[in-house]
Amino acid sequence: MKNNPQLTGKNKEGKETTPVKEYSFFSDVYDVVRQVPKGRVTCYGAIAAYLGTKLSARMVGWAMNAAHSARPKVPAQRVVNRNGMLTGKHHFATPVLMEELLKKEGIFVEEDTVVDFKKIFWDPAIELGF
Repeated sequence: MKNNPQLTGKNKEGKETTPVKEYSFFSDVYDVVRQVPKGRVTCYGAIAAYLGTKLSARMVGWAMNAAHSARPKVPAQRVVNRNGMLTGKHHFATPVLMEELLKKEGIFVEEDTVVDFKKIFWDPAIELGF
């Protein structure tokens, strides 16, 4: 999290206050996705649940849509929908890039769906602890 200069100032006694940390849901999403190991996938809902926002899977999707500009790099190809479908593939440079990146990691895809999804599913609540 970074300091927001607009949230700094002086208290009632005129002393400088400590800057308030700016919360970034997107940054939290990226931190989780960066921990998904090669050869494994997770889903939007699992990330949302891990972050304590169980009903925010769509917001995780918005974060992943913006992941291309995040640094360090975010392995966005490892996030699929709850059924293992590559629903985010159109947010990559080409519609087949997501599948190609997964194949390089040993993950097979048929008809835009991860093969053996349940077997290679990575649940942050289990893997990172809740």
